[in-house]
Amino acid sequence: MTTLSLDPRSTALVLIDLMPRIIALDTAPLAGPMVLERCVALAKATRSVGGLVVNVRVERPGLDAQPEGSGLAPDLDPQPGDLEIVKRTIGAFGRTGLDDELRSRGIETVALAGIATNFGVESTGRAADDLGYNTVYLTDAMTGLDQQAHDFAVSYIFPRLGTVCTGTEYVAALSPA
Repeated sequence: MTTLSLDPRSTALVLIDLMPRIIALDTAPLAGPMVLERCVALAKATRSVGGLVVNVRVERPGLDAQPEGSGLAPDLDPQPGDLEIVKRTIGAFGRTGLDDELRSRGIETVALAGIATNFGVESTGRAADDLGYNTVYLTDAMTGLDQQAHDFAVSYIFPRLGTVCTGTEYVAALSPA
């Protein structure tokens, strides 16, 4: 069990690429719908204590129209006060204004979840670390395009960049003692 304490007012839950066309991909260790379900619960818990929820989706550059399923999954049910970021790169920080948005809100910690572990989540986490954020990886609320890539990121990369924990540990860390 990870010992973690978070100030909800300076924490952002950043959910990566929870879009119907991404959720439908063949993923491991979890299916996309399970990741979505867990992320929805984490978003509700984060909002309930005053934390920021950031929904990130990707658009392919240079297209007149995005592929079907490119909007946020309806289950995410964005609320007033949530932030939506549209990225055109693998990670959520590159050329999106996310860093400015987080700093203007006093965010010091980013908690990451979504699809895919070894692409959007890892790229966003690396940039967050480079920018000086405390980074938390919610490993049971993310999945990769294959099991081996997911496992490598979770066991080797993420512990070197931040705190690795479960969604349950994250929610407990947000809650006052």
